Amino acid sequence: MKSGISVGQKAVIQAEVTPDMYAQFEGEVIHPAYSTVSMVYHMEWAARQLILPYLEDEEEGIGGGVEVKHLGPACSGQSIEVIATITELTHKSVMSRVDVRRGTDIIGTGKVIQFILSKKEINNKLERAKM
Repeated sequence: MKSGISVGQKAVIQAEVTPDMYAQFEGEVIHPAYSTVSMVYHMEWAARQLILPYLEDEEEGIGGGVEVKHLGPACSGQSIEVIATITELTHKSVMSRVDVRRGTDIIGTGKVIQFILSKKEINNKLERAKM
């Protein structure tokens, strides 16, 4: 990784809740509200923003884990803000705390772990998985 990444750095993404983000299984909407699946996606996307400026050309981030607590709803048309903050760094991993807000309310919180590996190492792992 390039130098400069540090504990405490933040990344923020914003989104508007749309019907494709609703809680649903096999195309059947269960609740017309922001789903946990969508929340996890946004948490990972916000955490990824933290590493993108620091990846070397031969490196890539790969998910290592997500912990999430979905604490409240967001409805269609409402804006959400996802804030990822680096809490721990090692030479191969970046750990982040992520909060999801609807206005001033925290509707989700959790952690995202990303491992930083060479693209070659990731490709090797993918090839081995095919066997």
